[in-house]
Amino acid sequence: MATPDLQRLADRLDIQDWFTQYSKHVDGHHWDAWKALYTEDAHLDYSSAGFAVGNRDEVCAALAEAMPALPMKQHFITNVDIEFDGPDLARVRAMFYNPMILPGTTGVSECGGYYHHEFVRTPDGWKSCSLREENLWFRTSPE
Repeated sequence: MATPDLQRLADRLDIQDWFTQYSKHVDGHHWDAWKALYTEDAHLDYSSAGFAVGNRDEVCAALAEAMPALPMKQHFITNVDIEFDGPDLARVRAMFYNPMILPGTTGVSECGGYYHHEFVRTPDGWKSCSLREENLWFRTSPE
């Protein structure tokens, strides 16, 4: 077992890597891998962007249906602010920037905001048990 300081550093790196995996899986349409990032009973809320709210499987089904319609999308996630509450719980706020091309358009639209997560340590590593997206802005291309 790592020393407490080394364990906390490893935890931070694991949670930061979670966001890399999230981006890779959502943009690549790897839905089984995307679901594995969350606990089975996770609650996800994308309502600030006018999208799905529900459990992990419901939101995954909505994403799997909606995302292929976007000819281009990328998720950039940065400024991952992690606050630990004991050894097995973390509250995280991370900024996102998401350029995309909306169906039927050729110009780039974009949005940005915060992801608010609660992470729990599981036997399979850190997983999100709660997500609330806070979409702060959305700009639609005039094209």
